[in-house]
Amino acid sequence: MSKISLLLLACSMLSSASFGQKKIRVSNTLDMPRQEIISIPYVTFTNHFGVDSLFRVTSEETTEQMLHQLEKLGKQTPQYVLIAVSVPAQSTMNLIVTASEKKPSFPQKTFARFVPERFDDFAWENDVVAFRMYGKALEGRADNAQGTDFWAKRTEKLIINKWYLENDYHTDHGEGLDYYAVGQTLGAGDLGLYLGDSVRYTKHYRAYEVLDNGPIRTTFKLTFERENIHGQNISVVKTISLDAGQHFNKIVLAINNEQAKKTPIVVGLVKRSEERPIYLYNKKNKALTYWEPDIKSHGQTGTALIIPEGKVHFIADDKKQFLLRTTATNGKPFVYYSGAAWNKAGKITSAESWQENVQNRASQMKEPLQVTLQ
Repeated sequence: MSKISLLLLACSMLSSASFGQKKIRVSNTLDMPRQEIISIPYVTFTNHFGVDSLFRVTSEETTEQMLHQLEKLGKQTPQYVLIAVSVPAQSTMNLIVTASEKKPSFPQKTFARFVPERFDDFAWENDVVAFRMYGKALEGRADNAQGTDFWAKRTEKLIINKWYLENDYHTDHGEGLDYYAVGQTLGAGDLGLYLGDSVRYTKHYRAYEVLDNGPIRTTFKLTFERENIHGQNISVVKTISLDAGQHFNKIVLAINNEQAKKTPIVVGLVKRSEERPIYLYNKKNKALTYWEPDIKSHGQTGTALIIPEGKVHFIADDKKQFLLRTTATNGKPFVYYSGAAWNKAGKITSAESWQENVQNRASQMKEPLQVTLQ
């Protein structure tokens, strides 16, 4: 048999094997490229592909290995398989799953931890953004603050541990800095109760639990103690997750009000002192964007909120912050998204680009990637 015949036979066998191989099909119906994380139940995934926890996921088109993570959500065994994908506009990609003999080594792109050395902060980040919430030890101090803090970073490296260790993160040494001021506001997208026509702040969180810590998604839970606020006994739990490459946190609230089934709440963005703030509220997408002025030549920060479901009322005339008012129901998770960007990071450099990014993200929430196992 000639070399050409052998080559054709090999190609035919390879094509037949590929044709019958089980795949993951990921479809993007939107007219925009998407870099996201898809989620597949672990039991469904392993049963379908006949693998255990050791496997590889590669693109059929490029043979590139895709980053993946076994998401446990605080349990002993995996609950979901997370896969980072990049799908062009109005396109479909196929993923091939094969068994592996060893656990893959992926770069850590997300991270969170409790920071007892800095007044019980809880900080989290990915390769794009970084945030923190304030802890119990900060209460009662002159520098106590309320809402979510944003750290402006311009490196894909994880910087939380380094910045806390060096304790000089208010100065930009080339990686970014913390210049975002929260004060007595909700900062970059935190929650407040809205009782008696006023924003009511809870005490800082009292307990934390890291449910997953990368490499491509970090999820943690913050528990706030039961408080009597404006005559109502209310407890709050926040579950926050951040994916690699994304500007937005997903926040799931569990609120229990002993006096009422529903609790009026607000999520907000701190305002800066300016005559004409650059903001946009898209009523259809229930998405609020704010582009801050330059502060002390440190640059400009964009912040945003998206509430995918429920009735929302935009409050623009509060002096300290923009507010989205809605309600949370006992026993029903309330989901919203908070995000931020810094112009000196070089990816989002204007109010227009930030507004476009936020509206695109809202559109993606309405039309998620279509994932099928074949």
